[in-house]
Amino acid sequence: MHILIVEDELGIVQFLKQGLEEEGYEITTANDGAKGFELVQHQKFDLILLDWMLPKINGLDLCKAIRIKDQTTPILFLTAKDTVQETIEGLKAGANDYIKKPFSFEELAERIKVHFRNRRGEENLSLGTITIDLSKHIILKDNGEISLTQREFELLTYLIKNKGKVCTRNQILKDVWGIGFEYDTGVIDVFINAIRKKLNLKIEEDYIKTIRGIGYIANDL
Repeated sequence: MHILIVEDELGIVQFLKQGLEEEGYEITTANDGAKGFELVQHQKFDLILLDWMLPKINGLDLCKAIRIKDQTTPILFLTAKDTVQETIEGLKAGANDYIKKPFSFEELAERIKVHFRNRRGEENLSLGTITIDLSKHIILKDNGEISLTQREFELLTYLIKNKGKVCTRNQILKDVWGIGFEYDTGVIDVFINAIRKKLNLKIEEDYIKTIRGIGYIANDL
């Protein structure tokens, strides 16, 4: 597995590079955002560790730039920023995880393993006439490809993986958005409506049902 580390603090870079190489990973490093962006344009990485406060291109903007063309490679922010708003900004930019400095190497290594396990477990998912190819990041309905944003894709995938179970709004925020604190759950309704519209669901294709006051449930009809 090939990991890109984009970090400008040389001590942290050396610490991470040595530890992760001992874990068996191939490591490439960049000490500023511009170099990191150049590398992702020409190489394929299995995971990216990204600092927030980078010279030339900051981590937030770099994450957004990566997500324009690559919506599947896990991105983990390594940062001292820890306010609620900053956490939300990082997740909205497309990050999969958020690790606060200072952190233990053991925690980081375990989180990396979790992301790789999740990718190895990828498979085709289905919900009625909807099929998701997780390995190719493609959604098909009636043999036609449907274009969703990264967050819409993650939300639909989550509901299908939990098919037949009621998913509460708070649980969705925690598991899909990574938000474990009190937050306006109305944002979920906006995304669900967008998904339904893009899937062009007919009355007889009510695969995603609203459980009023609680959340949502996905079911084959």
